[in-house]
Amino acid sequence: MTFVSGNFWQMNIWRNKSAAWPVANPVITCASASVAGFSSNFVADPFLYVQGNVLYMFFETKNSITMQGDIGVARSTDKGASWEQLGIALDEGWHLSYPYVFDYNGNIYMMPEGRAKGQLRLYRAVKFPMEWTLEKIIMKKPLVDSFIIPHDGKYWLFGSDHRGIGTEYNGQLEIWYSTSPLGPWKPHKKNPIYNTDKSMGARNGGRPFLFDGFLYRVGQDDGETYGRRIRLFKVDVLTTNVFKEVEVPLGLKASIKGRNAWNGARSHHLDVQRLSSGEWIGVTDGDRVPSGDASRRFNLGCASVLSVAALVILFGMLLGAVRGLVPLSWCPHDFGKRSDASLDWEQSNLISSRMRLFCSHLNRASSSLRTRIKPNTCSGSSVLALTFLVIVVLMCTGVKYIYGGSGAHEAYPLHGQYSQFTLLTMTYDARLWNLKMYVKHYSRCSSVREIVVVWNKGQPPELSEFDSAVPVRIRVEEKNSLNNRFKVDPSIKTRSVLELDDDIMMPCDDVERGFKVWREHPERIVGFYPRLANGSPLKYRAETHARKHNGYNMILTGAAFIDSKMAFEMYWSKEAAAGREIVDNLFNCEDVLLNFLYANASSSKTVEYVKPAWAIDTSKFSGVAISGNTQTHYALRSSCLEKFSDMYGSISNRKSEFNHRMDGWDV
Repeated sequence: MTFVSGNFWQMNIWRNKSAAWPVANPVITCASASVAGFSSNFVADPFLYVQGNVLYMFFETKNSITMQGDIGVARSTDKGASWEQLGIALDEGWHLSYPYVFDYNGNIYMMPEGRAKGQLRLYRAVKFPMEWTLEKIIMKKPLVDSFIIPHDGKYWLFGSDHRGIGTEYNGQLEIWYSTSPLGPWKPHKKNPIYNTDKSMGARNGGRPFLFDGFLYRVGQDDGETYGRRIRLFKVDVLTTNVFKEVEVPLGLKASIKGRNAWNGARSHHLDVQRLSSGEWIGVTDGDRVPSGDASRRFNLGCASVLSVAALVILFGMLLGAVRGLVPLSWCPHDFGKRSDASLDWEQSNLISSRMRLFCSHLNRASSSLRTRIKPNTCSGSSVLALTFLVIVVLMCTGVKYIYGGSGAHEAYPLHGQYSQFTLLTMTYDARLWNLKMYVKHYSRCSSVREIVVVWNKGQPPELSEFDSAVPVRIRVEEKNSLNNRFKVDPSIKTRSVLELDDDIMMPCDDVERGFKVWREHPERIVGFYPRLANGSPLKYRAETHARKHNGYNMILTGAAFIDSKMAFEMYWSKEAAAGREIVDNLFNCEDVLLNFLYANASSSKTVEYVKPAWAIDTSKFSGVAISGNTQTHYALRSSCLEKFSDMYGSISNRKSEFNHRMDGWDV
């Protein structure tokens, strides 16, 4: 697992200090743990402990130096919206995980998993939450993912022991009972309760909880990969002789964003707690890649490289450039006189003889291949070209698997926190093909919370027509106007809106980088298409003009992040009424107007540029481009520049240089 999260996005909590409007998952990652001073490459198994209005989260953190699991702890004073890393609460000489924390007789106890020690140990807090002492060795059994709960006058211990012959790994569960968490413990009559397939949820996946008088147990489904998903069971009977439970719906929707989501591949742990206010809060862990993904990618990469080596030899054989040559003697000619024993060794040496035999076969095979394929012919040249193409593809594949990472386009945190934005596009019926592809692609970007489609003309589509990983809302407009793009919309629940035309396709990573820059500068228009309006009279030109003069003073809002409240209210103010009328008359220049309004409202910088790795205009394929005649389009925009300058003041002196942020994203 790579991170721990809570359900805070459902509460729509905003935090100005970290530019999180709203706060989004994940709330704790291995990166945030490492920044706090303890190296970590893995966090999982979160358990909450509630003390009044303060939340403590204990979790497994894998030290990236020792590769051993320790127990970390973090604290929150705002219902989990932000977390302060306190450090390592428990560090032993063996791997620790699953830090189950509970109260008993006025003391706070922790029972972490430590199966590498072969014992189930109970620790007591000496100075909560950072100092613990060993209270008792509960069992000399390497129980996995264990918890203790009071129920019907007894204490019950649930855990898994994977040692036995015939035991199904991750499919076994045992129950023990006692009159005290300190023991002694007696085995349940039906032990093992389960010894079944690992996908059935036998292994515990978090803290059990009471809801409406019923006891629920959390199990983990490890069928497809370790920690694939969580399963929930309602306990119907729990006595010393009988145990019965039935699976019930979990109520948590699995993400379909794939590797771009923090829990896109697996989530195997859940802890829910009820606060003093009566609210429920839950924490769960997740990962964007399956277990063993790094090893699988490395193995595939190595296999690709080895295949390249074999094909290179084949390619060389076809060209006659590869021949096997092994000298009759392994000794240099000027080595001097050799003994008879040395000559006998050379002649009888097994490796030498096999090498000569291999090279002989290789040479014969090379000659045979050249005879059959005939590289100088048209068909032979085709075989050579195809072989070369396969070599290039396999080499690129190998490099991608070994050095290319997991393939996920992750969000970029700011001050340790993540946030979300609303994606808004404006379109009409003739561009439905573009829209469907647009929604499918961008809905899977990590930080997209909702897609709003401003429908300007024609019959709107049904929501069922879209393949989307996030909610899609179609806002049907009465009038076909470009001003609708910036209409005030109280239903938008994020401060940030990405205005993105439906014919622009770019990687999610570029979108995430743009969002991070906007969070750093929320008072500005942050986008991907810069323009420089200068000269006398002002003239609208392409990006190449801005590059030539190393600066820009406008960002096209066909692909730009803006502050939804500030931008929309500014655009629909009385001061902007005359500008909106020009936009309606020309059916153009709405983005130019917004740039002028931003510049008029501030004496500081109002635009920021982010360079996309690549971008494709899909309207070229569908034939429904809005601005078909570039010369006419540019002339209209030049006219707008003159008119808006008279209304709101010139922006020719508001130039921003490329590469001024020094983050490498605005070159």
